[in-house]
Amino acid sequence: MNHQEALTGYIASFVSELVQSGVTDVVVSPGSRSTPIAMVMAEHPGLKLHIQVDERSAGFFALGIAKAAKRPTVLLCTSGTAAANYFPAIVEANISRVPLVVLTADRPHELRDVGAPQSIDQIHLYGNHVKWFVEMAPPETTDEMIRYARMVCARAVAASMQSPSGPVHLNFPMREPLIPLLEQEQLFSQKERMNGYVKIQQPTVSLQKEEFDYYAEMIKTSERGMIVCGQIEEDGFIEAVTAFAEKCQLPILADPLSQLRSGGHSGSSIIDTYDGILRNEQAKNRLKPDLIIRFGSMPVSKALTIFLKENHSARQLVIDGGIGWRDPGLVSTEMVYCQETLFCHEMNARLKAKQPTGYSQKWQQLNTLTKELIQTIDEAEELNEGKLFYQLSELLPEEAAIFVGNSMPIRDLDSFYHFNEKRMKVVANRGANGIDGTVSTALGVGTIYQPMYLILGDLTFFHDLNGLVAAKLQQVNITILLINNNGGGIFSFLPQASHPKHFELLFGTPLDLDFRKAVEMYGGQFTSISNWEQFSQVLLQDRNKEGLRVIEIVTNREENAEEHRKLWKFVSREIDSLLEKENA
Repeated sequence: MNHQEALTGYIASFVSELVQSGVTDVVVSPGSRSTPIAMVMAEHPGLKLHIQVDERSAGFFALGIAKAAKRPTVLLCTSGTAAANYFPAIVEANISRVPLVVLTADRPHELRDVGAPQSIDQIHLYGNHVKWFVEMAPPETTDEMIRYARMVCARAVAASMQSPSGPVHLNFPMREPLIPLLEQEQLFSQKERMNGYVKIQQPTVSLQKEEFDYYAEMIKTSERGMIVCGQIEEDGFIEAVTAFAEKCQLPILADPLSQLRSGGHSGSSIIDTYDGILRNEQAKNRLKPDLIIRFGSMPVSKALTIFLKENHSARQLVIDGGIGWRDPGLVSTEMVYCQETLFCHEMNARLKAKQPTGYSQKWQQLNTLTKELIQTIDEAEELNEGKLFYQLSELLPEEAAIFVGNSMPIRDLDSFYHFNEKRMKVVANRGANGIDGTVSTALGVGTIYQPMYLILGDLTFFHDLNGLVAAKLQQVNITILLINNNGGGIFSFLPQASHPKHFELLFGTPLDLDFRKAVEMYGGQFTSISNWEQFSQVLLQDRNKEGLRVIEIVTNREENAEEHRKLWKFVSREIDSLLEKENA
C-alpha cells in the first residue's frame, strides 16, 4: 500500500468517527499541510464545513457555534503561526467551558527544528488551556492504527464534553504528497463497529443522600437565604431553580447571562435591579444574608461581587457540576460538586413550601422601587447607552438572540435589561472577558440562533472587523448595534479618568473611524441614527431584512459617564428615603 492510500484510509477513519461521535460542524482555515484532512472532511455528507480564512476569527466563530449548539465544534488549520492564532479563542473556550476539538496539521518529525518553512513547535502549543493533547501517530492503515485513529477521535470528542466542557488539541504530522484518494469506493466504511468504535458514557456529578439531606436542612433553617445565578447553560436549569426558589421563598439575583431574565416562567423570584440596589449602603445592611447559594459563573455586577465578599460570615454554597473553583472572593464555605439542575430538584423534593418572608419581601420591594426609578432613563431625549439597553425587551422580537460585547455593554445590559416574557437568549464571552473575537463569536452563535443581534462598542468592533466576512461567506443574518463613543468608554468610570493628563492617549484611545466603508466592503448595510425615533424605526424595519446590518448609535463618553452617575445617585437617594421612613 502506498503513502496516499495509507493517508486516505487513516484520515477517513478519523473523520468517520467524528461524525459517529456527534460532530456536525467544522470550521476550516485553508492551508497546505492540512489538505488531506480538509479534503476528506469536505467529502463527508454528515459534516457542514464553514470556511474562515483568518484563524483568529475562525477560532471564535467555532466558539460561537459550540456555545449555541452545546456540542463540540471542530477547528482545522495548517501548521505554523496559523495554529498560534487559535490561542485567544482556546483560552476563552477553556475558561467558559465550551467544547472545541482543535486539529492542527504539522510538519513530519524529520522536518522539525531544521529550518523548514512554516514550522514551529506545536507540541503542547496551548499548554494548560486545553483539557487533553495528543500528538497523533503518522498515518498508517494497519488494522491497529485504524483502531487507534478512531479511538483517539472518540476520546477527544468525549473529553471536550466531559464536565467541565472545554477544548482538546490533536496535532497531525503529515508527509507529502498530501492529496488523498477521494475516488476510493466506500471511503468512510469501516471493517468493524460501523456505528462508532467506542461509546463513552459521561458521568453525572451528584451527592450522597445524606449530603442532600444536610443541605436541605441548612436551607430549611435559614431565615435570610438568597440565590445568585451567573452564566449557566444546563438544560432544565431555569425550570428547576425557579421552582426551588419559589417554594423556599429565596430571591434569585439573576445575572443576564443566567437566561432567567426572559422566558416562560413567572419571574416572581427574580431580582434584576440588584446592581442599582447594592450601590446603597443602607440597602446592603438591610439585605445581609445568612445563606447564599451560587450557581454558574461569577456575575457581571461589581456591586454584587463586592456584596458577596462583604458577607463572608454568611454560609456561601457554590454549586458546580463542572467541579471547578469559582470563588475569586475567597468567601465560599461549601464547594458543592453536583449537577446544578439535579441539586435544585433534590432540594425541591425535600423541602416544604414556605410563606413569603420579610427578607424576600424586602428584596422584592426594593427591586420594584429601583425598577420604577430606572424607568426615568426612558425620558432621555439625547442618545445615551443606558436607554438603549432599557428599550431592548420592547423593541427586539420574540426569541431574539442578543450577543453582548464586554466592557460597558455587558454592564449596561446587567443594569438596564429587566425581566420580560419574550424568551430572548443572552450570550457573551465572559470567560476571559476580552474584547477580541466578539464579532466572530456572535456570527458563530448566529448559525444556530436567529434572529441575531450583536451589541458592542467601537473598539470591540474594530478589534474584529475581519470577522464580518463570515456574515457574507456563511450567509449569517445579523443586526449589529454599534455604540460609537469614539474610544474606551469603560475607562471613564474607572480611577484613571481622574488623571486627565494622559487619559485620552492611554485609555480614551479615540480611533476617529468611519465604519460605513468597512461594513459596505463586506456587503453590509450601514445606518447611523441621530435620535430615538429614528432608532426605533430602523430597528423595527430591519427585522425582516437579511444579511449584515449595522446600526450606529453615536454617544459621548464623558456625558454617558455623568448620566450614569446622576442616575445611580438618584436611585440611591430614593432608596435612602424609603428606608429612613420605615425606620422612623
